Amino acid sequence: MSIQLSKIIKVMESFAPPYLAEKWDNPGLLVGSPKQEIRRALVTLDVTKETAAFAAEKGYDLIISHHPVIFSKLANLRTDRYDGQLFQKLLSHNIAVYSAHTNWDSAARGVNDILAETIGLTNIRGLVPVHTEQLYKFAVYVPADYAEAVRTAMGDAGAGFIGGYSHCMFSVAGEGQFKPRAGTHPFIGTVGELEKTPEVRIETIIPASRLNLLLSAMKMAHPYEEPAFDIYPVANEGTAYYCGRIGTLPQPETARHVLRKIKRALNLQILTYAGNEDLVVKEVALCGGAGASFIADAAAAGAQLYLTGDVKYHEAQDAVKRGMVIADGGHYGTEIISIPVLAQRLQAAAKERDWQVCFQADPTSKDMFGHC
Repeated sequence: MSIQLSKIIKVMESFAPPYLAEKWDNPGLLVGSPKQEIRRALVTLDVTKETAAFAAEKGYDLIISHHPVIFSKLANLRTDRYDGQLFQKLLSHNIAVYSAHTNWDSAARGVNDILAETIGLTNIRGLVPVHTEQLYKFAVYVPADYAEAVRTAMGDAGAGFIGGYSHCMFSVAGEGQFKPRAGTHPFIGTVGELEKTPEVRIETIIPASRLNLLLSAMKMAHPYEEPAFDIYPVANEGTAYYCGRIGTLPQPETARHVLRKIKRALNLQILTYAGNEDLVVKEVALCGGAGASFIADAAAAGAQLYLTGDVKYHEAQDAVKRGMVIADGGHYGTEIISIPVLAQRLQAAAKERDWQVCFQADPTSKDMFGHC
């Protein structure tokens, strides 16, 4: 049984919320239709001609990639050139492409959390703040007999999360007053007559990303045809999201030993680095992909070693001047580890929802760079 792509997109957006994407990025559905029916999905780092050919041969309906298949403006789609041939293959075999890029980098349990866990860090924290979610106070007035049902619906929709607690709400009893006018179908009262009834005011906190879901859930559970409710922003800070991570090693070690462990953990043929091998390392900062722009942030956070990819000569020199060791695990090497994890999480979500959809990590994926 196939599943509409729009449902898979909702799951992906719960893993990697679109609002976490950098302004210059281009994540989302880039090829295909949200109404497309999906049976098999391939999860990959890059969408290449080889990826598209494999997907077409094996009957995949969807490719979920980390790097967007369309990143900058397409000047043309000539089929005698690489991009034209790639998109011709995708479109001729009705293969949709959805990409989650910088939003998957910064997401909780995304690229950087996976990278930090893979190399054995503990006490993992964010490195560079990228987004703090806006919170709203939401209050609704409910007939007393329906208060519990509405509270449950609101909590299940994501309202009332404070720290490690969920379904946090405050309720106060009072008296509601209203006069149904002509054309209404009141649940309580009579058209044209003033009605007074026991009601409960329920208030809670909700992040902006779940506000529409809360409204839908509340209206489904509320007996009135026109529920009365208030929404207003509050100064409280919601969940903060970060690009990059910093964490603690189980025990301090020399950079020489830490680098060897990182090389093994990431299954790298080589691990390029700069800095003093004998430096004792306790705190390690990292950013999957190209994160050399965060060298100063890593140093300010107290890291003795910084792991990222695509490091230039003078960027490495800057890190050394700041007293750190910098390790270049490669763009591919620091991100590919997230792909099997994402495929597994999608497969688990499909099983939970009883979807008959197969999600598989791309077995053809490979680094753009080789070694000789």
